[in-house]
Amino acid sequence: MTSKEMSKGKSFQNRATGWKYSVWARYLLFLFLVILFYVSLSSKLLPERYDIQEGTRSEVNIVAPMQIPNNKATLKAQEEAAERVQPMFQIVQMRNENLMTTLLDRIDRLNQDDQISSQDKIDIYRDEIPQRQRDFVSNFINNNRKTGTYSDTLLEEIRNVVQEQSYRIPEETYIKISRLTSDDIQEMKPVARDIVARLMTDQVSEATIARAKVAEMVSASSLGKRTQREVVQELTRLVVTANRFYDEEGTKEAKVQARENTPTVFIKQGDPLISKGEVITPEIYALLDENGLLKNEVNYWPQLGLLLFSCMLSAAILMFIQQGSGTHFKYNNAQLLMLVLIFIITIVVMHVTALIQTNERPFIGFLAPVAVGAMLIALLLDTSLAFVCSILIGLLSSIILNIHQGQLFDFELGFFAVAVSFVAIFATHRASQRSTILKGAIMVCLFGSLAVFILALIDAGDWNRTTTLYGIGYAFAGGVLTAILVIGLMPFFETSFGILSALKLVELSNPNHPLLRKLLTETPGTYHHSVMVGNLSEAAAEAIGANGLLCRVGSYYHDIGKTKRPVYFIENQNNMENPHDSIDPKLSKSIIIAHARDGVEMQKDYKLPKPIRDIAEQHHGTTFLHYFYHKALRQAEEAGIEPDFTEEDFRYPGPKAQSKESAIVGIADSVEAAVRSLRKPTVEQVESMIEKIIKGRLDDHQFNDCDLTMRELDVISKTLKETVMGIFHSRIEYPEEIKKAKPTSPEAG
Repeated sequence: MTSKEMSKGKSFQNRATGWKYSVWARYLLFLFLVILFYVSLSSKLLPERYDIQEGTRSEVNIVAPMQIPNNKATLKAQEEAAERVQPMFQIVQMRNENLMTTLLDRIDRLNQDDQISSQDKIDIYRDEIPQRQRDFVSNFINNNRKTGTYSDTLLEEIRNVVQEQSYRIPEETYIKISRLTSDDIQEMKPVARDIVARLMTDQVSEATIARAKVAEMVSASSLGKRTQREVVQELTRLVVTANRFYDEEGTKEAKVQARENTPTVFIKQGDPLISKGEVITPEIYALLDENGLLKNEVNYWPQLGLLLFSCMLSAAILMFIQQGSGTHFKYNNAQLLMLVLIFIITIVVMHVTALIQTNERPFIGFLAPVAVGAMLIALLLDTSLAFVCSILIGLLSSIILNIHQGQLFDFELGFFAVAVSFVAIFATHRASQRSTILKGAIMVCLFGSLAVFILALIDAGDWNRTTTLYGIGYAFAGGVLTAILVIGLMPFFETSFGILSALKLVELSNPNHPLLRKLLTETPGTYHHSVMVGNLSEAAAEAIGANGLLCRVGSYYHDIGKTKRPVYFIENQNNMENPHDSIDPKLSKSIIIAHARDGVEMQKDYKLPKPIRDIAEQHHGTTFLHYFYHKALRQAEEAGIEPDFTEEDFRYPGPKAQSKESAIVGIADSVEAAVRSLRKPTVEQVESMIEKIIKGRLDDHQFNDCDLTMRELDVISKTLKETVMGIFHSRIEYPEEIKKAKPTSPEAG
């Protein structure tokens, strides 16, 4: 392949992988997430609008997209409720017995006046007694109008009723009144007051009814004279009035209250509003218009609100990732794309569940495997991100699975989604085997059922024994569905996105893997070296918070390329001469350098994930092969010729370590080889050797492309020193910058 072709190949490869780190691609993915949230929630929060005209036939079946008020039916129900209101009456106590006392006192004074003739007295009584009755009523009305005790309407009703039911005293009664003595009147007064008071204690709508009782009550009284009884009887009939009056304003107020207390009549969600081919009546058209279901006047505020809500959800994820990743974005765009797909899957399973959910069976919402998203994010990306996304998934489920009208969120389903998601994360965030997913699913089943039971205890009004058992059963089944989906989707994500989950790493560490079995059988020395490097690198990685499991598994495969030419590497040379002693150092250099490239090609053939391949390719970086370079220099000097090579020709092609894990494996590889070359290592020797290796790589700028800090390098050095003292295997010492002793190639390790 020519250099031009190689350049084109690299250019194509850069373009193919460049999108993974493109800022524009990143924000496009977050924009897509906004669109996903908007579309998934619009069917629940934004009603469909129709372009129809009154008087035409509908071209579609129109059903209520949500519970909507039926104003016509509500008005009818209000009027029916108002018609059922009974007339309101007010009991008014005018103290009619006081009028009786006033009349008898006036009669007593007038009868004692001898200057007035009997006929004049009769004429006075004929005019004055009815007038005093009318004045009594007028004074009562005027006084109460001033005090505001009764409404003007009621007072006028009292005046009219009393006038209509007024009583006319017979003429002969006035003659009898004029003949009463003072003693007669004093006997009559308490009896008359008592009779009037007793009659007025009852509710009297018609005065004639009360007057019918007067004769009997007077006959039963203590009055002995006939004249006394007759006069008391007639005066009582005059004084007695109605005390129960129709309250027009009270009745109107009661009708208003009845209308206000009438519940709104709703058309339930899903009920038909108009069928296809049916004529659109003014009533139906008005109903659609009142509820914003027509396109004639579009209201964009709900759309704007939903868009802003979707932006907030997406921004929450963006800000969390950005806040926890320092100056560099924590995830590449391939991982963000995977996050978007996980949200799509989670939202789809919610909508599928919502399709079979009904008002009669709202507990079917607990069947939704909402913990799928949280579990996949925890297994494939990050535990902290999974917790944040769980809260968002809870919000989404409380809207998508909400069937209650008049409320935006369903707290019960939102609480359930967050609870099972948190449990799923807790149960699987350190999963090392596929069976851990099943254990996590069991936890989801149990805690999901417990969450439903808790909700039933708190909100006992909406739950009974049957619904509680159904809810618990569906929650348990939802946990089983969660396990099925996660187990089925994990291989897809791992393969499609090259994701190295803990589960995948544990599988790759199995000694029965074909490459590891090949390494063990063909190059046992390299296999043992790789295991030791795995131990060292895992300890160092965990000490600084890097992925220790990735370092261990990457170490197992980092020297797999040595299986192509095993005898050229010192750890595989048992009881045999070193072949590098008899070949040109340039050839030795090519053989040594090739093991990294060969390892990557072999891993590609076996479809190992890219992070494992990266460790194999980058663990040597662009380090310098001192031994063979100085051997070549020595041979050139001995031959007396000018060297036709430079130091750059004796460096690994790289690239330099791009991640902490690759850098740590490279350090551990050199440390294990160097310490094994010491015959009787001491703590001081080990410490000095480790510091020398790390400083050499640091001075050689091998850590420029990864984000290892000086503090982390110090932690790595201390951790390796504590771990390495158990390794005592024979290995050729690394030479100094120029060493003339007989060589065995340290780079061969």
